[in-house]
Order: sequence, then C-alpha cells, then structure tokens
Amino acid sequence: MKFTIAYLYYDLLNLYGENGNIKILKKQLEHQGINVSIKFLTIDDELDFDQYDLVYIGAGTEHNQKIALKHLLKYKEQIKEAIENDKFFLVTGNAIELFGKYIYDKNKKKHKALDIFKFTVKEEEFRMIDEAIFKTDLIDQEVIGFQNQNSVIKDNLKYPLFTVIKGIGSYPNSTKEGIHYRNFYGTYLIGPIIGRNPELLKYFVRTLIKSKNPNFKFKSFDLKLEYEAYQHFINKFYRDIITIN
Repeated sequence: MKFTIAYLYYDLLNLYGENGNIKILKKQLEHQGINVSIKFLTIDDELDFDQYDLVYIGAGTEHNQKIALKHLLKYKEQIKEAIENDKFFLVTGNAIELFGKYIYDKNKKKHKALDIFKFTVKEEEFRMIDEAIFKTDLIDQEVIGFQNQNSVIKDNLKYPLFTVIKGIGSYPNSTKEGIHYRNFYGTYLIGPIIGRNPELLKYFVRTLIKSKNPNFKFKSFDLKLEYEAYQHFINKFYRDIITIN
C-alpha cells in the first residue's frame, strides 16, 4: 500500500517545528508497512488534489500566510470538492484561517479566503499564548497543545474539533476549538500536535490506512517515549486543574 502526502507551503508555513507532524506520521505509517511519498509543494507548483491521500498545511507568519493564500485561491473549487469527497486534510496553526470566508488584517484590510467554512478571522494586537488541554470525540485521551494565536475567529464554529479543558477556544471565552468536518481536521494548536499526542497519532494512522483497507492488520505501535512525554505534561498541568477545581 502506498500513501502520498502533500506538504503544502513547506517553505512558507513552517513555524514552530510543525513539520514534526509530517515526520512522525510518515514514520508510523512506514512502521505499519506503508510506502509513504511526501510531495513538498509551494507557490511555484501546480496542485492536483486527486493525487494526494493527505494534504498538510502548517503555521506561518501573517505575511507568508497571505502569499500562500493567493496561490491556494486558484484551487478553491478543487479543494471544496476534495473535502466533500473525504480527502484527508490536516491543518495546524494559522493555516486554519485559509479555509474561512475572510481574514481582516491589523490594517483592517479584508483578504478573501477559501470560503469552505463560514467563519471570519480578525488579526489582533494581542496574542493568546498558553499551554492547553482539550477533549475530543475522536479519542478518549485528552489532547495537549500549545496556543500562540495572533488572530481570533469571529463566529461560532459549526464543526468544532476540540472542547476546552484548559486554555482558550478559537476566540476569547469560547469553549470550542478547531474544525472537524468529514476528513478535514483543522486546529490552531501547535506543538506539533500529533507528535505530542500518541493516541491522536494512532487515530490518524489507523483512520488513514482503514480508508484504503478496512481489514488492515495493524502492528503494535512503538510510542513509549511519546507516552512518557505526554504523561509528564499531564502530571504537571492537569493535576493543577484538578487541584484548582
């Protein structure tokens, strides 16, 4: 079995070590015997979403985000079709903003986005920075991540991915974060998120493989270090929440 991962704007949207999501996903897919090919694609490349099993986009500066958006807008209809046809998308950091209706920058300039999901984004003068813990319907284990947002989503999210335990939702005073629609997974959380969350990593590996072979026989996952790192974080931060409450 072969998987092709499109790593979009690897050179522009590459802050916070987010390429770790691709590295660990590739490693675990290969551990299961999958042949993985990564296509490193940027604004000089033509995109063909029919050729990819997973599309990944990570976090970048506000300036680089707008450069990537200009290129991505050419593929708006193809992206809509791909999402509706259950193509897998993993989108982290401020790349999630590309899939809303508009982005209003700090100079109040309005940037048209892909309009896949009906939310608008406003860049703020403040930043929302915190270690965060969330719960999700995807797995039983709490999800940890780091928030470093310069923007807020101005609308209620119709398809939230996470519910806040500790931290901030997609805007101040929100209890919801991210987007999960069909096989689209988007979140502001960085870290990298699937590198820090072994159960979430296993969920993605299993879901990706089962989309091609529902009867696939999985090997045991070797994630001892990932579980130890995860548990260390939970012991430090989650215990504090229990004490406060």
